[in-house]
Amino acid sequence: MKKKVLALVSGAVFLMFLPVMNAHSLENLVGSEQARALISGENTVLAQFNNLQPRLAPRHEAIAGLIESTLGELNPGIMVETLNLYTKPAGAGQNWSEDEEASLYNNLLALSSLAGIEYFSASRGTMRTFYETSTVIDGPTSKNPLPDPFHSFPPMSYSLYARQKDLTFGDNVYEYEFFNYPGAMIFVQQNITPLTYGIITAVGRNRLHSVVGIFDAGDYILVYAASMARAASLPGMRDRMRDSFSNRAEAVFKWFSARADRAYSLVN
Repeated sequence: MKKKVLALVSGAVFLMFLPVMNAHSLENLVGSEQARALISGENTVLAQFNNLQPRLAPRHEAIAGLIESTLGELNPGIMVETLNLYTKPAGAGQNWSEDEEASLYNNLLALSSLAGIEYFSASRGTMRTFYETSTVIDGPTSKNPLPDPFHSFPPMSYSLYARQKDLTFGDNVYEYEFFNYPGAMIFVQQNITPLTYGIITAVGRNRLHSVVGIFDAGDYILVYAASMARAASLPGMRDRMRDSFSNRAEAVFKWFSARADRAYSLVN
């Protein structure tokens, strides 16, 4: 993903010179109407299968460029976007302090904490474990386990591999790339191994990309997720993928909320 890294680094340099208010206004990120809906408790989900465009993406140079390049490279057949809002705890600053930013960043890197999170399975009509196991590893071939990484100061970009076993697609290796900007953190997950459903390859290698943007927005943190995939053309697969992406995005948001609570409790 070298091309994407270069594009994002260029975006970071540009964003450093933007007014701080642009990185911290919910209305500037999503518009006043969408901001009101999110504050009222409405979570937004949008699934697309044709003429895919990022219709819910926050107005942010880096994430716009990343999604555009992913769409061009992947040419996916499905894209599911979600928007959620996390309310900061009492005592948190309107803008991330250096300590809050570092704490949030390191809690995002704690991929081992994804083990055991649950999502609602639309096909089964019940809660189901998302990741049975989740471990950072030293590489996609050797797969030796490593502790969750830690950074005293969040770097502009950082990548790692993780071995994660979910009950739908089994034991697989993913690459994660983390990008840090003023008032924003973005991470991208893509599958290094093909995702199989029984004996069927549902999603080929590098054919699933999930982009998650986390934006400082005053009293809130805006969480945007976009999952894009080139999946097998099988009866019912499109609807299955749509429901899976949206429900799993909700599970990831709940995980983030718990990690954010922990991050703020450590510094405030």
